[in-house]
Amino acid sequence: MFLVSEFDLIRRHFTRPTHHTDLGVGDDGALFRLRPGMQLVVSTDMLVEGTHFLPGTPAEDLGWKTLAVNLSDLAAMGAEPRWAVLAVALPDADTAWISAFAAGFFACAEAHDVDVIGGDTTRGPRNLCPTVFGEVPTGQAITRGGARPGDDLWITGAPGRAALGLAAQQGRCELRAAHQESCIGALQRPVPRVAAGLGLRGLARAMLDVSDGLLGDLGHLLRASGTGAVLDATALPEAELQAACGAPELARQTLLHGGDDYELLFAAPVEARPAIAALGARLSLPMHRIGTFTARTGIELVEVDGSRMPLTPRGFDHFA
Repeated sequence: MFLVSEFDLIRRHFTRPTHHTDLGVGDDGALFRLRPGMQLVVSTDMLVEGTHFLPGTPAEDLGWKTLAVNLSDLAAMGAEPRWAVLAVALPDADTAWISAFAAGFFACAEAHDVDVIGGDTTRGPRNLCPTVFGEVPTGQAITRGGARPGDDLWITGAPGRAALGLAAQQGRCELRAAHQESCIGALQRPVPRVAAGLGLRGLARAMLDVSDGLLGDLGHLLRASGTGAVLDATALPEAELQAACGAPELARQTLLHGGDDYELLFAAPVEARPAIAALGARLSLPMHRIGTFTARTGIELVEVDGSRMPLTPRGFDHFA
């Protein structure tokens, strides 16, 4: 039986040409240079089997998602993705699985002009940990701490679909046929909102990506900004979710508390509304204005009948 070594594995599956790197895979370290006038943005998120993805998830989808969820963090800061390194622990050297995983990972890298410039492999429970590097013009990074009372609260895309897809995979609901591809696709192949993040420079005052649930991540935004928020139930994009599962309560639950969306949640001044609408139209990406930031801390939901309900900013927590 022919055994694939760690170095054969890297050479065969994870060594590709680079486009904007001085020295990539194959040495003890990579060399790259920032463009003039740019700051470096660095982020890392690991994906652990059984915690972040189900055993049996298609390897190519998992490869795409592993990089996509990390690029989402760069998008949330208005940064342009440039480089990535990948550290992986694998239970065995299954070349068919590794080849499919690499195909998905590099497809996402090529879609966003990212050079993969190094990493590491080891044997162990399946654990996938990229680190990504991006550039943003000096002083233009969008952080979590800039929201002001009176600002609009926005979210991109269709939050809740990924959580609904997971609920279907876990047998907690049955998706209607017309929505299966959309929800399962949102879970397994999320789209990092890189173009939206770049377009929101100068428009968004604070931003983050929704990975642990809308309310949970909104709580992070509010704490960093020292504000509260009021959500408008009539503006929440839950109609598609209700149509997908036929269960209004589950639709609301996945929208507010479900994770794995990787949509952008952001604050912007009222006067930015036309520019944000134009950006959404240019990208063919829905931009939902779902509430307002307030001076009073906490989160309230204004229902269709005008009643107000306090909400707990509860999201996914690895140690809760």
